[in-house]
Amino acid sequence: MVSGDGRQGGIRGGRPRLLGPRKIDPAAASQAPKKAAPFKKRVLFVCLGNSCRSQMAEAFARAYGSDVIEARSAGISPSTIIQPLTKQVLAERNLKVDDQFPKGMEISREEPFDVVVNMSGFPVAVPGARIVAWPVRDPIGEEDTVYRTVAGQIEELVMRLILELRSAP
Repeated sequence: MVSGDGRQGGIRGGRPRLLGPRKIDPAAASQAPKKAAPFKKRVLFVCLGNSCRSQMAEAFARAYGSDVIEARSAGISPSTIIQPLTKQVLAERNLKVDDQFPKGMEISREEPFDVVVNMSGFPVAVPGARIVAWPVRDPIGEEDTVYRTVAGQIEELVMRLILELRSAP
């Protein structure tokens, strides 16, 4: 079909037909090679009571790095509760730890870990794990502004760890 101005009509407007199959076979498309899922590193975040810093780190790691991190947290001397200000500061960032509770270091004997992030200020040893020390202030007994500052610092450190693990071979 040719229009009055010399152009050919139709959907293609005179352009040549593209090569390739007319229809895509769904069975063939589903057999395309898939990307292998990255190996997740098991990371244990440790502080004194597993009530503030390590709970924050675990929450950030689960929210931002679930593709490369399987996060857990523990305390050298576990508290009985997660501090209300910890929950409040995390809720301000749309993170909840309602299903979490303070745990002790026995978790390191029950599960293998690739990386242990130590914020306690005390030496920790976990067989087979790389130990990383983060000098983060303990906000227990401090005002909410200190909790927010600590949460911001931990969030940045967790993001750096995630980026490191994502770029690792």
